[in-house]
Amino acid sequence: MKTTRFSFALCLAALLLAVPAFAQQEGGDKPAEKPAENFEAKSSTTSGSVRIDGQNVDYNATTGWLIMENDEGKPIARFGYTAYTKKGAVAASRPIMFAFNGGPGSASVWLHIGILGPKRVVVTDEGFTAPPPNQLVDNEYSIIDVADLVMIDPVGTGYSKPIGEGKGDMFWGVDQDIESVGAFIKKYVSENGRWASPKYILGESYGGVRSAGLVWHLQSQHGMNFNGVAIVSPFLNMVSGFDGAEINMPHVLFFSTLAATAWYHDMLDNRPDDLEAFLAEVDAFAYYEYAPALMKGYAISDAEKRAIAEKLGAYTGTSADYWVKADLRVSHGQFLQELKRDERMIAGRIDSRFIGPAVNPLGENMDYDPFFPSVGPAFTAAFLDYMHNTLDFGRDEEYVPSGGLWGQWDWGHAPPNSGFKMPWADLRGDLAMALTMNPGLNLLIQQGYYDLATPTGATKYDIDHLDITPQARERIQMEYYEAGHMMYLHQPSMEKFRDDLARFVRDTDRL
Repeated sequence: MKTTRFSFALCLAALLLAVPAFAQQEGGDKPAEKPAENFEAKSSTTSGSVRIDGQNVDYNATTGWLIMENDEGKPIARFGYTAYTKKGAVAASRPIMFAFNGGPGSASVWLHIGILGPKRVVVTDEGFTAPPPNQLVDNEYSIIDVADLVMIDPVGTGYSKPIGEGKGDMFWGVDQDIESVGAFIKKYVSENGRWASPKYILGESYGGVRSAGLVWHLQSQHGMNFNGVAIVSPFLNMVSGFDGAEINMPHVLFFSTLAATAWYHDMLDNRPDDLEAFLAEVDAFAYYEYAPALMKGYAISDAEKRAIAEKLGAYTGTSADYWVKADLRVSHGQFLQELKRDERMIAGRIDSRFIGPAVNPLGENMDYDPFFPSVGPAFTAAFLDYMHNTLDFGRDEEYVPSGGLWGQWDWGHAPPNSGFKMPWADLRGDLAMALTMNPGLNLLIQQGYYDLATPTGATKYDIDHLDITPQARERIQMEYYEAGHMMYLHQPSMEKFRDDLARFVRDTDRL
């Protein structure tokens, strides 16, 4: 699941191609011509049928890659995708949704066979899924009855990779990624006659950054307006969404999800029955007591520090002494290691309902995320079997589910009308501009209560701080789910996710 093998292979290929090949010719010693590299689009089309909402949906599935070129017309990347189009539908009037996961460096496996596509992998919610054979079933919660679907794998994931004149740093950054994915969408729309179609973007996790940037980029640079953007468990802003940089605000914004996690695992004394009422109380404490205390820094009195620590511990099933020693600032990684330490267990980050054995019960931070070994292998095995044997593509190619591009990512971003590049990612300005300049654009946010990768407090803060008109704010809809980052693994949330998304498309595909 790492790109090291890709990078090594590309470097080795470049080295080998740089060495001239000599052959015996009639003249004796002239070097042979180096054969031209042949970069071509490649695809496979199959057909299928799935029953959704009581109706049979017949579809074509096309998977493969397009070849992306630079301004000189030279190949720079092959860009992988899988498209589902409804048979017999008129393309010009049929909604189309472009969807992707995040990472950065994650392929679209999770959304593809988790909720959006016509096939769905069966996993054990909240626990470890058994080894193969993994069950892949018809997905009655797919979105392809209301919209055609294009699952996108950005460069460095799936079958997508730099080729020819392309280099990794041309794609692996906030702005580079937006530009390259935007170029793919424009190319796909043009080649498949979809300019007149109602259009949607759906992005999960870092896909929130990508979605916010894309919708403004395509709108402002290519004249492509969208009907809707759905952001699932979104990451939008480095400052609000990262609690490990000694900044006070994220501790306030993460706190309600720490409390929700303790509530779920029954770690609270006098646990209330109503989660939403409990979280409203926690948020009031976080904003009106916890935040002012943090603002005082080391000037806070011992008495006030102890009083705040008592409440922090009570709301999170931990001790006041723990919070005092941490100067009232406990990161989510520290909390997940601490919460069930006495049981030698840790809770999950992607979905804090999941638990697993602690590797080092004395560790300060969580050893690993129990979510990934619980469901990750099942997703990978089921997807590759589906790709190779049902979609009939890619047996001779390596598919990269996760490229691990964090360390190589350029996190700088140039906000709209800023004139220069900021050193961190904050895409609220892009999203605000898109909503302001396109009165037909609608926004759906889908957020899980038990998500500590992109917690509810950070998402709400970012949406509440969009600089938009009251009229634009009326086009925003936020839905919550009793699960984590990939809320669609939880059966009731899966049903709600499908209903919310289908209704969003149906309500917005026409003015």
